[in-house]
Amino acid sequence: MAPSTQRRADTTTDTPGDVFARLSEPYRRELLAYCYRMLGSIHDAEDVLQETYLQAWRGYDGFEGRASIRTWLYRIATRACLKALEGNGRRPLPSGLGGPSEDPEQPLRPSLLETPWLQPAPDTLFGTAPADPAAVVEARQNMRLGFVAALQYLPGRQRAVLILRDVLAWRATEVAALLGTTTAAVNSALQRARTQLGQVAPTQDGITEPTEPDLRALLDRYATAFETADIATLTGLLAADAVWEMPPVPTWFAGRETIGRFLAAKILSAGAYRLAPATVNGEPSFGSYTRDHTGVYRPHALQVLSVTPAGITHVVAFLDPGLFPLCHLPASLPDTPGR
Repeated sequence: MAPSTQRRADTTTDTPGDVFARLSEPYRRELLAYCYRMLGSIHDAEDVLQETYLQAWRGYDGFEGRASIRTWLYRIATRACLKALEGNGRRPLPSGLGGPSEDPEQPLRPSLLETPWLQPAPDTLFGTAPADPAAVVEARQNMRLGFVAALQYLPGRQRAVLILRDVLAWRATEVAALLGTTTAAVNSALQRARTQLGQVAPTQDGITEPTEPDLRALLDRYATAFETADIATLTGLLAADAVWEMPPVPTWFAGRETIGRFLAAKILSAGAYRLAPATVNGEPSFGSYTRDHTGVYRPHALQVLSVTPAGITHVVAFLDPGLFPLCHLPASLPDTPGR
């Protein structure tokens, strides 16, 4: 239903604020996902979304209905995202700042707390999954940390064009109208964005997922091995070219043997950790908890795992306990034996 038709259907008892809320609220979660992909920060995305709805509410009396309210909201959100990106560098992961460490026994480089790192985003913020299994897989791929990290290499307008065209499947004419440019300019920006994305990240089309039983078994083995400091099992679950990184620590490692040496030397000891499952960026994740002097396990890192049939290809351990409430992970775990 067109916005003008929607307005005529509204009852006289509705205030403009009531009408705006009813028409705009269904798009809140998809707009949050869009802003997160644009900005690489769930906190920044929530701030921009709040600003988008505030601007839209203030301007609703002037909304003439020449485009759908969804398109109108995306136009406001895109302008807000582009403004937020002005003068700001991309949000990287440690692997985007330099090469991997080749000596896992050496001390880690100091944390770069001032760096605006890429942030994870829990799936619960973006609503229910599509009913179609193929759509579920596509939605996961378009929210993966690797994909969002790759988007950070693109200029703001190219980022918007690629998300609107390739993720949200908007037509070129629709994107041109939203950005106030030509269809030819949109197509050119899309081609440049795809080329740049292909240089910094593997294509999402080639990603395959393990079957659900295989994935569950792998994750159970990973959690048990991590908790019991079983390095042999843990490294056996990693792909040969796996990557391990830990923002805000800039040091990162590549290759299962190097990662195993690092975990054995610097991280793991039996009973030091417990893991609680989560789902973040469409990927399996764990909140890892460390045991304190009272025997209670406290939040330590949010581990986001990329898994293929070849094994675990990437672990990003965000050393930020503040992410645990966002992911609905408990504030502590009791000192109980076993899982």
